[in-house]
Parts: sequence; C-alpha cells; structure tokens
Amino acid sequence: LAVPAKALGFGARARREHRRDMSPIGESIAEVQAAVSRAQLARAEALKLAEPTPVRLVAVSKTKPVEMLKEAYDAGHRHFGENYVQELVDKTPLMPEDTQWHFIGHLQSNKVAMLLKGCPTLSCLETIDSEKLARAVDKSWSSLYPERKLRVMIQVNTSSEDTKNGVEASEVAELARTIATELTGLELVGLMTIGAPDYSGCRTEDFESLHKCRAEAAAATGVDPMTLELSMGMSADFENAVREGSTSVRVGSSIFGARGPKA
Repeated sequence: LAVPAKALGFGARARREHRRDMSPIGESIAEVQAAVSRAQLARAEALKLAEPTPVRLVAVSKTKPVEMLKEAYDAGHRHFGENYVQELVDKTPLMPEDTQWHFIGHLQSNKVAMLLKGCPTLSCLETIDSEKLARAVDKSWSSLYPERKLRVMIQVNTSSEDTKNGVEASEVAELARTIATELTGLELVGLMTIGAPDYSGCRTEDFESLHKCRAEAAAATGVDPMTLELSMGMSADFENAVREGSTSVRVGSSIFGARGPKA
C-alpha cells in the first residue's frame, strides 16, 4: 500500500530534504507513489471505505538499461514490467533474486518456454489472451516448476479493437473457468487491460467493462470479486485508473523518462 509522505509526518521541507538524498529515479518513484496514494485516498473517501485499497506500482522498464532498474531497486522498488521476452531473459540474471518481474507484453506460444526458463522468478504473467496460450504456459510452467503456481492475469480487449491483443469481454468468464479448474500450474489473480488506442489512457467504458468482466470471472470461478486484481492505468492515466478501482498500475515514462527505440 502506497502511503503519502504527509501521513508519515513529513512536512514540505522535510520531504524536500528527504528527496535530496534520492537518485533522480528514486525521486520519480516517490512522486508517482505519492500520486497513487492521493488517488487511493480519493477513492476511499468517495466510497466511504474504512481504509484505501492497496495498489501495486509496476515500473515499466522496457528498453531501459539495467543500471536504471538497479537505481529504482536501490530506492526500494521491487516490481518491474517488461514487454519483450528476450529483454526480460537478458535482464533477469543481472538483477537481485527478489526482483518481482511482470511480463506485460504480447506473448507468442513459441516464446513461452524461453520466457519461463529464462525468468524462473517471474512474479506475474499479465497477458494471457487465449486458451491456447494459457494451456501452453501451464504445460511449460508445470514441467519446469511443479512446486509452485504461476500467477497470471487475463488480458481483456475492453475497446474491441482489431489491433489490440486480449480476449473479448464475452470470453473472459469461460477462460477464467478453464484456468481455475483445468490448468493446475496457474493461479488466476486478476484481469488486465491497456486502454485507448492513442495510449492517452483508459476510457470510462474500459474501466466499467473490466469491472464487469471481473464480476463474471469471479462468478465463473466461485471467488469473491475483490480477490481478483485489476491491472489498468499507465503513465498518462494511472491516477484516474486508481480512482476507478485499479489495484495495479503500470508506469514507465513517469519514472524512467521517455522510452527509446527497442534495440
């Protein structure tokens, strides 16, 4: 749970002095976390919740050098998101073992084994977008690491765009049921969506659609809807996403700066 500096007793001057000792990336993470906290509190107040719902910040580090990730790690951050299989596999052995890796890019079935073998500490695969992929991931993970389940999310194409990956909203419940009842190597932990086509952020309809899909997935699997995470919101709209109920936001440029071209 992100906690605002004010709640920790920091005044404006104390916060400035505290950040003076931080690296630039550490400062950026602190600023994003503070913004997340404000949005959490706004949602809690609007819904009259006893306390804010925890929200995870995933630092999207695709195309960024490992040195920048280590700077974020040294500032206390642990959750990192990568889009490209080869890049994640290359970075994994260069980061501490307790780094929490999230794969957030499109995953082709022929790259499943490479990803899972190359990143045994994978914390969550957020982009399951078909039953075929789910079965391929389950088969590979179960053979490699039978002692534990892999946390996965279903990627939902809430905007129904042909250019977007993800299952249609109408298909979420059945895929959730399949993962929960047939794929014993996987643990369904939530749903993920990307948002508007210009990447300016999720529309109100996208948030509403993902909430509806969560309710349907929970009914299909017999769990409390609130136990399923909602991964929605990026640099352009993460604050609004948290106010709309996101429990995991994926933020890159606001932490690491503008993304350079993929090598």
